[in-house]
Amino acid sequence: MNRISRFLIYTIAAFLLALGAACTEPSRDTAQEDPEKQTIRIAYTDWASSVASANLIKAVFQEKLGIHCRLVSMNADRMWEAVATGEADAMLSAWLPDTHAHYMKKFGGRVVDLGANLEGTRTGLVVPDVKIGRLAAGAGISKSYITIDSITEIPANAHKFNYRIIGIEPEAGIMRQTKNAMEAYELDGFELTRGSESEMTDALARAIREQRWIVVTGWIPHWSFARWNLRFLDDPQNVYGGEGRIHTIARTGLENEMPEAFRLLDNFRWEPRDVEHLMLWIEDDEGRFPYDKALRWMRANPEKIDDWIKKNNL
Repeated sequence: MNRISRFLIYTIAAFLLALGAACTEPSRDTAQEDPEKQTIRIAYTDWASSVASANLIKAVFQEKLGIHCRLVSMNADRMWEAVATGEADAMLSAWLPDTHAHYMKKFGGRVVDLGANLEGTRTGLVVPDVKIGRLAAGAGISKSYITIDSITEIPANAHKFNYRIIGIEPEAGIMRQTKNAMEAYELDGFELTRGSESEMTDALARAIREQRWIVVTGWIPHWSFARWNLRFLDDPQNVYGGEGRIHTIARTGLENEMPEAFRLLDNFRWEPRDVEHLMLWIEDDEGRFPYDKALRWMRANPEKIDDWIKKNNL
């Protein structure tokens, strides 16, 4: 065989391999929007719980009901506004009755509240509950290196916290609550830092490694409680409120226009341990391919998915 023939054979083989790769459907979600089908638009924000719930409901829509789902990322106030104006069809991240009370007051008359999709939330100021020393080496001491238990003790230890509370994005309801807490507990001279959720957890991880004092805005459910020993500081003035719920909020008119999608949103219910498992899987993969992790959760929890679908078909 001469060189020209070999070259032609290699060229044709390379072309066929490339064609086969292009025609092979990848395992990750790459569903294209079909103009002939309706699309449900879910608004979410860049919180671990919001990313987890949005990707899970998308997976159920697409894999079980054949309804295309488009996720739209935005901050908390835009998320509420988008559902109220019809820019988005629904969201699954309304923290009530306390954290998002001001959003409900502003937009509640223009949306449909489908009730809680998760019970048992909590928000507040959180510190590591990490023991001094290395317990595995037998040198541990049975006391956390951060020795306070209440927000009332923060002022006396301000220098240990470097006069800082590590927060998240300024639009989040917990940031509004924390500003109220700083006033109520006279945390004079303290700075409430603004940033992303990932910046907050990065700062928390560094402080735990170095056994430095740190206080952050925290909430349950969150994957950090599955990874580290953390505790809420007591809030005797009840600035952050008690246990709460995460609600599903839909736009008006959705029930009539997309009844099957509306029923699934109305049926969607899970537990804090459920969402924490999914959040931790996503975090362990550095936030990549959350849709794949949602599919994994579906495979691990078929009875819950079946329950939502069976109710959907009643």
